[in-house]
Amino acid sequence: MNIKNFEFKAKVEGIEPYEEKLLTLNPEYKGLDYQSDTYFNVRQGRLKLREGNIENSLIHYDREDIAGSKESQIILYRHTPDKALKDILTLQLGVKIVVEKRRKIYFIGNVKFHFDVVENLGTFIEVEAIDDREEFTIEELKAQCDHYFHFFNLTAADLVDQSYSDLLITLQSSRS
Repeated sequence: MNIKNFEFKAKVEGIEPYEEKLLTLNPEYKGLDYQSDTYFNVRQGRLKLREGNIENSLIHYDREDIAGSKESQIILYRHTPDKALKDILTLQLGVKIVVEKRRKIYFIGNVKFHFDVVENLGTFIEVEAIDDREEFTIEELKAQCDHYFHFFNLTAADLVDQSYSDLLITLQSSRS
């Protein structure tokens, strides 16, 4: 499945005030997912195998590492958990890094909200305006992200320009 996506990620001191604010809009709660994202060594973009109690998928994505809302090109394959898939990917590509997180997932229409607690990194909010049916332009998806950026009263200083995988790799390098 090819997906058009616009998103932003913000590092916050705690997710509770932001989640409470979102709840005033009566979002659809999908649940609490305990996710392990295994990133593999690839030539272009990023490839991760997500294993969770709600979401299980193989995801290839490409996006700029810039702070703020940004477009992502995503190819997503949903699968039933199967150890063989991870074993094949590990043998063929090698593991780059593993990201462990606890994620609360909400939706308002096509907009997905993640309230994340990421092991060794802290707490984050991710907002993704998603189009998997060719219903929105990139400009409309960006406008949705911008709307929620302002709704949460976030600032440019809150924004994160890297993936969790890159943040963890940087953290590990600084400790070495």
